[in-house]
Amino acid sequence: MAAAIQTCYRHPDRRAGVTCQRCDRPICPQCMTQASVGFHCPECSKRGQQRVYTARTIMGASSPIATQVLIGINVLVFFVSASDRFFTIDYGVLGSAVQPFSDGSFKRVGVGHGEWYRLITGGFLHANILHLAMNMFALWVLGSQLEAAVGRLRFALVYGSALLAGSLGVMLLSPHDPTVGASGAIFGLLGLALAAQRSQGINVWQSGLGGILLINLAFTFGIPGISIGGHLGGLAGGYLSGVVLYELGPRLREKALPLALCGGIGALCFAGALLAANASV
Repeated sequence: MAAAIQTCYRHPDRRAGVTCQRCDRPICPQCMTQASVGFHCPECSKRGQQRVYTARTIMGASSPIATQVLIGINVLVFFVSASDRFFTIDYGVLGSAVQPFSDGSFKRVGVGHGEWYRLITGGFLHANILHLAMNMFALWVLGSQLEAAVGRLRFALVYGSALLAGSLGVMLLSPHDPTVGASGAIFGLLGLALAAQRSQGINVWQSGLGGILLINLAFTFGIPGISIGGHLGGLAGGYLSGVVLYELGPRLREKALPLALCGGIGALCFAGALLAANASV
């Protein structure tokens, strides 16, 4: 059941758009103070208790564990696949160029014949070392900031939902092309950041996020071989999850409900991908 609209703790007659990143109290636009991540209330700002995420805090107590685990899984899977006899390996200028398409990539033919795991495993496989390096760098940059802002559990749920939303996009737009890579889930993190900034009244063009997104979309549509469905699906999944967390979440009395809804987005995308794959079998 939806709760009453939150009001500012200092101005009860004004609607609270966000909560303080430090103390979680609801604040209206007049009471917002821009911080490195999100907004703070006047008291937290005066006490100098802003949560500033630097290289020191990232590698220390505020270490983004979920981001590091995801990077570790991707790297491990890459090298395991490179040494597996079921994969084709070509040692070229960029190192091992792995073609893991026969076993775990997104592909309607496999998914439609019961290999549902492809909808997940394809998001952890990479075609070559450059592909892996670019995606892991992007995951580190985005993940180390967003995980600190939304929390590990929420971050992991959004990442998983975006990965499955990317799988749905592949099944709808390029179902017969073997597709691998974490970029769909990474686009989901961009979608999460977009929803977060919009909900907090931040102009995405002034913050630079809008330009970053446009550049990545230009690469998506302009470079052959990039999965358009995976990128657009992941972006949509991440954005919807962000709307749930930042727009709907503060209005709900039950704190666990936004988490369940984020998981539901991923589950619906998984079911939709299965239906799309089975439609042509």
